[in-house]
Amino acid sequence: MSGQRKPFKQPPKRYQPRGVPVLYEDHDIIVVDKACGILTISTDRPRDITAYTLLTDYVRKGDAKSKKRIFIVHRLDKDTSGVVVFAKTEAAKRYLQDEWSQFKKKYLAVVHGRLDEKEGIISSYLAENKAYNMYSVKNASEGKLAKTAYKVLKESSQYSLLEIDLLTGRKNQIRVHFSERKNPVVGDKLYGRKGIRMKRLGLHAASLTLQHPFSKETMTFESRTPGFFNQLFKAAAKR
Repeated sequence: MSGQRKPFKQPPKRYQPRGVPVLYEDHDIIVVDKACGILTISTDRPRDITAYTLLTDYVRKGDAKSKKRIFIVHRLDKDTSGVVVFAKTEAAKRYLQDEWSQFKKKYLAVVHGRLDEKEGIISSYLAENKAYNMYSVKNASEGKLAKTAYKVLKESSQYSLLEIDLLTGRKNQIRVHFSERKNPVVGDKLYGRKGIRMKRLGLHAASLTLQHPFSKETMTFESRTPGFFNQLFKAAAKR
């Protein structure tokens, strides 16, 4: 991927996709801030509104006959918000996926309780059961290595706000690791505490640092901390 690129022209604002506002876009990639509650892509129900379908409409500028498309590079869970990058060419997709393990992904998470160790790395081997739920195993041959680095940024009597470096990218890795530490992510219906209702999952992809597939420039994209996170700590302080 070498040569020159013509200046990129953004489509009209009326085609900005709701729920996945664009943080950055050029001829090779499009980076968005995915809202909580939106799937990255759906394979079971083609008619589902997903980030993929919304961005496909966006790059086609309202022209249903357009052959323009986007390519999935990675996914966020439906209830996880934050930075997601899509490719606009197959070459860009291959490059980003091949280099994905070298890129830096930072998350913010609100978990229940306080952690005894305010900074550290959680490491385990993750396996998947027949119900597609993840869990840690001791035998390396039965699972895949998962490493989660974390640091406590803020804590109250009920919650802790964590900055997380995702050192590996296994399915539900953050949620499983803190659930098994008895500090589940707030609002986690699968691995969290039962009987506690929250309006969303306390997990947010805060930033992504990658190398651009064409220019090879190192680029960092950031998303604001969800207001819900701050609301939790304000509410806890009033009790």
